[in-house]
This record gives sequence, structure tokens and C-alpha cells, in this order.
Amino acid sequence: MNRMIAVVALSLLCTGLAYAAGSAVVQLPAKNGNVTFPHKMHQEMKEMACTKCHETDQGGKIADLGKDWAHKTCKGCHTEMGKGPVKCNECHKK
Repeated sequence: MNRMIAVVALSLLCTGLAYAAGSAVVQLPAKNGNVTFPHKMHQEMKEMACTKCHETDQGGKIADLGKDWAHKTCKGCHTEMGKGPVKCNECHKK
């Protein structure tokens, strides 16, 4: 049963990412509450290169996307830049 839940969650995550490039906002399912990711806003930031998150400058798949990657990459960038959410409840909405 737990494997089935994990497969469904991963499928939803991949589906959300597939639409990310053309979508203004991406909903990422997370155990502690879904994360709303404003993809278009990040695309429009001058200091944000696609390769900050993606493998290529064309965007696409994020190979290691998961809790550890997101906390290191997203939270790390927000802390470094001094803007964006860094507290749990600022990203995870129940």
C-alpha cells in the first residue's frame, strides 16, 4: 500500500513538472503540505538562470528533485539572496 501511495505521489509530481515550463504556478505534492512553486516568476528573475535548478539552460527534468534537493537548492538560494520563503509554513501549505 505504501509503495502504491509513493508511486501515485511521484506520478503527480512528474505530471506537475511536465507542465512547469508553460505554467505560471506548479503545485508540488509534499508530505508536510503541498508546495506552490511560482515557476514563471522565477523565470522572469534576471539573476535566475535555468541551470540554477535544471540540468540544461533549456529547462526540463530536475534529476534529483525531492525533499533534500529542494531544501538545499530552494531554501539555500532564498537564504543566499535574502528573499523568498525559508520557513516551513511559508512553502508547505496544508
